Amino acid sequence: MPSNSFKLGSSPTLETLSAVAAADRKTVLAPRALRRAASSRRVLVDAMASGKTIYGVNTGFGELASTRITPDRLARMQRNLVLSHACGVGELLSPSEARAVLFLRVNELSRGFSGVRPALVRHLARMLEANIIPLIPSRGSVGASGDLAPQAHMALAVIGEGKVLFRGRVVSAVKALKAAGLRPFVLAEKEGLALLNGTQAMQSVGGLALLAAERVYRASNLACAASLDALTGTPAPYDEAIMRLKPHPGQIAAARSLRRLLAGSEIRRSHAAGDPRVQDSYSLRCAPQVHGAVMDRLFEARRVVEVELGSVTDNPLVAGGRVISGGNFHGQALSFAFDSAAGALAALSNISERRTFQVTAGAAPRLRPFLARDPGVESGYMIAQYAAAALASENKTLAHPASADSVPTSANKEDFVSMGMWSALKLKQVVWNSAQIVAIELVCAAQAIEFHRPLKSGRGVEEGLAVLRAKVRASRGDEVLSGKLEAARELLLAGAFDGASGPRIR
Repeated sequence: MPSNSFKLGSSPTLETLSAVAAADRKTVLAPRALRRAASSRRVLVDAMASGKTIYGVNTGFGELASTRITPDRLARMQRNLVLSHACGVGELLSPSEARAVLFLRVNELSRGFSGVRPALVRHLARMLEANIIPLIPSRGSVGASGDLAPQAHMALAVIGEGKVLFRGRVVSAVKALKAAGLRPFVLAEKEGLALLNGTQAMQSVGGLALLAAERVYRASNLACAASLDALTGTPAPYDEAIMRLKPHPGQIAAARSLRRLLAGSEIRRSHAAGDPRVQDSYSLRCAPQVHGAVMDRLFEARRVVEVELGSVTDNPLVAGGRVISGGNFHGQALSFAFDSAAGALAALSNISERRTFQVTAGAAPRLRPFLARDPGVESGYMIAQYAAAALASENKTLAHPASADSVPTSANKEDFVSMGMWSALKLKQVVWNSAQIVAIELVCAAQAIEFHRPLKSGRGVEEGLAVLRAKVRASRGDEVLSGKLEAARELLLAGAFDGASGPRIR
């Protein structure tokens, strides 16, 4: 097995999820996974032969679970399940998110607890290897009984129905399968249900968003440090002695990152003596307490998501030599985690916008109003702060928890659902907004530091600004700023500022 490949049936990290979703890391289906699948299939077949009633295998689905299905119609029922449940709507998941759904589904089935045939596991693995990406609408899941609608659209591609993205073009699934040397898969008992029942869609969308949220967090430390120096603030509140008196792990780590970023600042030395100011505003002084709390929330969300990535979320399951109906498909844990991360990011972006307001107000020594070279004739970065404010306000609305809601489904058989997919989709938008807000702060702080030249900021800040300036040049007068702000956001989301901003969240 190539050293960089991921063995299907293992427990992926968020980084593995991202790498496989981007087709930057290969997957390998080991013989052991197929043996596990064959073993669980034998248990299921034996249970069927005994005449036992098994949900979703020889019964209908949801409220129709009391309807017994005759043996001659079991396979048709599985195909019908896929067709009838493929009623997602709205914009499509991104190609990386859709590929991640396929990866996570085959990875879970490779663990051998779902009772599917090894042939289905092999078929999914070959689809992933061929990079056949199902087109999956983003809306339609309530986050319990799994992400039924999104994963039904994934399952359509498996059986040769619907559309896929293949070699850069949208084509019919049957055409893509043929080009990859595959035929539409004919489902047997339990296999349609095994493709649909699970939390893979919310894992995919929310997991990738959470990884991006960590990049936003790291860049926010860089932006904060640059703003502090631009405003000739003091790093004294970041002292380790103070942090030890309130030892939240995130707070300690955030303060350490800020100290490292600001170490060796010539700007700080220029006003360290004789400054009449006593304390900076909260958005500067309390940054470790706020940023650190965000880091702790993101750390906990990562823990929850990575547990889910390594879980079995199908129903019914083959466990302990028995076929057991349960509720592992319920996405409550993910819903809570994504809501918590979204709330944390909303706070992080809010404090970032407040620092942007201060930097652009131009009240600090050496700065001019709105960072304009000729205030009045020029408006400088006035409206950049407006854009940050607009996005911060949007985040406050999006931070309302999806997990607080539940709408009964399936004639009240499924009477309490998680809304985990909506929680994941909201987090995705909050992360994008927050990335842009922090990017705006970084661009504004960098422009403010130009007024302090030739003095240099801290070594870590200068390292980060060098990365920024490779793509975003300093302004010499009024200009269209959208391109600069968007370029900074793209750098942030690509992880360009990770090195300057400190260690990863683990």
